[in-house]
Amino acid sequence: MSNILEAANGGVTKTKIMYKAYLSYNQLREYLSILIENNLIEYLDGTNKFKTTEKGLFFLKIHNETEDYYNKLPQKTIQVNFVNFYFLYLSDNTKTILQ
Repeated sequence: MSNILEAANGGVTKTKIMYKAYLSYNQLREYLSILIENNLIEYLDGTNKFKTTEKGLFFLKIHNETEDYYNKLPQKTIQVNFVNFYFLYLSDNTKTILQ
């Protein structure tokens, strides 16, 4: 989703978004409807262009800051957290399946 918001910053056509975000037409249609529904992107009437909204730009800012923070973590910390998450996920789902 962040790739779409980045691509649409300033106003672009569906085709430009598809190429910049590496999406198929069907994927783009699905994602655009979600983004429009959540007011993260808007359709500019009469121009055939989509533009990232202020809310979308704020989301993008938070996403990029989170990604920067994640990338600065030591690799070992990331691996341990992933393994812990994975086992918690498995145990929660196993409990649900066994009930």
